[in-house]
Amino acid sequence: MVSTGINSLDQILNDGYPEKSSILVLGQTGLGKQALGYWFIHSGLTQGDYCLYVTHRTVSDVLRDMKGFAVPGDRVPDWIASAGSPTKCDLHDATAISLGIKEAIHQNAGRRIRVVTDVLSPLLVLNPSDAMYGYWTQLLQEVKKHDAVILATGDEEMHTPAAIASMEQLFDGVIEMKLYDQGFTVTPLLRVRQMLGQPPLPGWFRFSFVRGMMEVAPNVT
Repeated sequence: MVSTGINSLDQILNDGYPEKSSILVLGQTGLGKQALGYWFIHSGLTQGDYCLYVTHRTVSDVLRDMKGFAVPGDRVPDWIASAGSPTKCDLHDATAISLGIKEAIHQNAGRRIRVVTDVLSPLLVLNPSDAMYGYWTQLLQEVKKHDAVILATGDEEMHTPAAIASMEQLFDGVIEMKLYDQGFTVTPLLRVRQMLGQPPLPGWFRFSFVRGMMEVAPNVT
């Protein structure tokens, strides 16, 4: 198992994500999906793993956002980003993004590898869903030939249910995040829809950010 970087989530998942797996985090914009990627990368950096962050944003924007979630900035990953990195992330060149990820992984073969990316939704908007199905199928298969875990975030409201369902089939784990509106109270919730090697986890968990750290706890209604 590979630690998520969030102790309470590790406990729910029996010590973390499965090794050589792909994880999809879905939810509305602004819920904090990226925090799962930030803490996952930070956990890997502290353990000496090779870490790669692939983003349609600039490096400076991501680092500023990490700081907002209180993720320590003493170590940083390698980057494929729209600006601020040697390898550029151009959403209009999906092939180059894939080749950049594969090259970084091949150069670090023999190490444990963690990849986090936020390009799934932008690429799915810019390209036909059937083409993206084949694209992600091939990329995930290549990543999992190594001792690697890849975590991708997606904005669920940007896509049709059919497109989301096709993406979910490609990933070993699916985590969903949402806001539950109870009138005067809005509760952020998380559930594990599927996870390789584990039985279904029924129900939702509350999540919150306490002093920047993400905490996940059983939902009490």
